[in-house]
Amino acid sequence: MPSLRTIRRIYSVFFMGLFLWLIYVADVGHVQGYRVQLFLEADPLTAIAAFFTSGTLYKGMAWALVILIPTLFFGRFFCSWMCPLGILNQWLGHLFHGRRPAESLKANSYRPIFRLKYWLLVVLLVLSLAGALQIGLLDPIALVTRSFDLALWPALQQWGVPLYPHPPVFQGGVGVALLFIAILLANRWFPRFWCRLVCPLGALLGVLASRAPFRIRRNVDKCTDCQKCLHACQGACDPHAALRVSECHLCMNCIENCPEGALDYGIPQQRTTIRQPLDVNRRRLLEGTVAAAALFPMARSALSSQSTPQPAVIRPPGSLPEREFLARCIKCAACMRICPTNVLQPALLEAGIEGIWTPVLIPRLGYCEHYCVLCGQVCPTGAIRAIPVAEKVGHPPHKEPVRLGTAFFDQGRCLPWAMQTPCIVCEEVCPTSPKAIWYRKVEVTDRQGKTVTLKQPYVDPALCIGCGICENKCPVTDYAAIRVTSVGESRSRRNRMIL
Repeated sequence: MPSLRTIRRIYSVFFMGLFLWLIYVADVGHVQGYRVQLFLEADPLTAIAAFFTSGTLYKGMAWALVILIPTLFFGRFFCSWMCPLGILNQWLGHLFHGRRPAESLKANSYRPIFRLKYWLLVVLLVLSLAGALQIGLLDPIALVTRSFDLALWPALQQWGVPLYPHPPVFQGGVGVALLFIAILLANRWFPRFWCRLVCPLGALLGVLASRAPFRIRRNVDKCTDCQKCLHACQGACDPHAALRVSECHLCMNCIENCPEGALDYGIPQQRTTIRQPLDVNRRRLLEGTVAAAALFPMARSALSSQSTPQPAVIRPPGSLPEREFLARCIKCAACMRICPTNVLQPALLEAGIEGIWTPVLIPRLGYCEHYCVLCGQVCPTGAIRAIPVAEKVGHPPHKEPVRLGTAFFDQGRCLPWAMQTPCIVCEEVCPTSPKAIWYRKVEVTDRQGKTVTLKQPYVDPALCIGCGICENKCPVTDYAAIRVTSVGESRSRRNRMIL
């Protein structure tokens, strides 16, 4: 019969493979009905935080119960058996493992600084209760998904692996890549740095697992205090003493390393050592709560599209109104991965501090395909509604199409208006019927005194849907002569040209 560690390794390979497969098929050419957002939907921290901010539990997030309920009984198994970031950290920690026995003991011993993740968890949950969903910045599932979608997969595309319909470009992708690389390389000096010190999901699961009836147990009669169990302990949970159940990742390494067979997994017995209580200073947690409650209004008072609509904050079709959108979006980049034209980009500060890494449309990089609604189908939290094509384009029974914004001409840069040069590219590519861009024939006299007949374009704001294809295809390549802003978007009653 295989050992528990062997079984754990089999599971970790399976779930890592499943995660990579779902990331791979999450594009327009391969999606074919796969539930590509499964890992994001099964994330308990996202489910709880999104419930705090929105007051509702999106239907797919019920998958989180598959993780939550077993954790209460069997411990923090998710971190080593299923979590993609945890599995990567564990593999790299094993790869970098070349320490002397004394160094391994020191590296894998518990340290009070590991409490930091519980403080971060409290701060993020307090912000969620106040209406700011910032879980996605540190949540491991959102983080690793974002890192693959915006950094690793585009790098593979550059190396010749066909993962996107077109070579992708993501603003801020270098920053996402550097953060991800730093997290992985930290295992060289500090085994499972992210999992032990920072991970808020690990902190949540640690709290839930702190009284789990099934855990690693040490028989005090057999134990010789050799501390060999510490050499490969992934959680720094002190299996050689009073076990810190909240820190144990159930990697099962300690059981395999024990030469006396003093360690096993199950319900504690009479000669089993007691467990350590959750090592959390309540006063520090209270201070963190107060700090989060004080910092939140300061951050929201900064530039934010919630209070004043921002022209560059053009959201995907089906997006909720801005306040509700930010209360649900976890910055996972799943919508950016599946977008066939690369128009969806991670926001920097366009939407304020709260909107960092949320999706916005940048028409110079792409455009919203007229009959595409894939972004809403992969959104795990409902920040982007899963709308039918008929609703997006305004076919019956829907009276109007979904409007993302409105296009405006810069006549000082437009070729027919300012340069006496014929051009009707924007009118030709406009996808609406009737076209939102129309032109009027005029005769002008050029510098040489010749009469030139031109077609000067105009935008009909009643028909424009803000898809951005006109800006994307404009031949004025640096700063387009026609540009889309968010004004007139369907999701807002305030962001209008005429109220």
